[in-house]
Amino acid sequence: MGWFWADTPIPASHRGFARDGAAPPPGCPMHKHQKSADAITPPPSACPVKHDADAREPLSACPVPHASRTAAAESEPQSTLSKLNPLNYMFKNLSQERAPNQTQALPLEREPSTIPRGDGQGNWEYPSPQQMYNALLRKGYTDTDVTAVESMVGVHNFLNEGAWGEIMEWEKRFAGGLYKGWRKCSRGEQNFEDNVRKYGYEKEVEDLQPSLVRFQGRPKEMTPKAAMVQVMGWIYPSAFKTEPPFDRHDWYVSREVDGERKEIRYIIDYYSGEPEPTGEPVFYLDVRPALTPTTAIERSLRWGCDVWWRASGGDAREMAKQQAGSTKQ
Repeated sequence: MGWFWADTPIPASHRGFARDGAAPPPGCPMHKHQKSADAITPPPSACPVKHDADAREPLSACPVPHASRTAAAESEPQSTLSKLNPLNYMFKNLSQERAPNQTQALPLEREPSTIPRGDGQGNWEYPSPQQMYNALLRKGYTDTDVTAVESMVGVHNFLNEGAWGEIMEWEKRFAGGLYKGWRKCSRGEQNFEDNVRKYGYEKEVEDLQPSLVRFQGRPKEMTPKAAMVQVMGWIYPSAFKTEPPFDRHDWYVSREVDGERKEIRYIIDYYSGEPEPTGEPVFYLDVRPALTPTTAIERSLRWGCDVWWRASGGDAREMAKQQAGSTKQ
């Protein structure tokens, strides 16, 4: 988790839609919730019987009326799901053409990310402002302000990079297993780098190569943790009061464990913080692995070790030991 500041301001409607109960912000083209990619029905396989159009069809021919089925398939409109890329639930071909009635030209350049693709084909690439605008129109956000699209893209890309940075922090601690994770976390968050050097894990941490397999926006589905924070805010507003998250993403990350690739699902809740005095918006990302027996231990180790170390005065104890050692010498 961490605080992130966007360099480019975003419209107030993007920051405050969760408070007003309105639809999700149009800044992210992945907001539209779709069914799983596994629900896509593959086309029926071809009939193994070879049909000759010039020959008279024998009585033993395939009983399925191929001509009528083809005509029916052509007449049926394609579902929206079939047009989406199952890796990110965005349209497969995002047009770079200027939209009808578009009042301002938008840049066509696409910014590369630092996030490796799960298929090994380099890094993920963010859509251009023109592609983002076209995607929003296709998803029904016809009231999108074209003059704000570039800012939306900037904030969108910035938050994705921040989310990946937080995921990398989890991977550095636990990609090598729970025992190594415990040793790295045993002296709290602030001593993580020291523990990596102490136990000789530098190369392992530097050589980590997790990748993002796919991701999905789920803005209308509040996570149990976010719901609990809202309940605690209602009970103890002075300590826990906060606005609901304005977005949620699920990212599926490929992690190498004992020479084999394992898929870890990460959950990301996006919160808006109080703006900076300069007017720059502030965002708070709550990034953590989804609960499984293993990831529950990971979360407990990282949080528990940090709390115990600080609450028990770990740094003060170590400083006293160092001073005692130097006195004896």
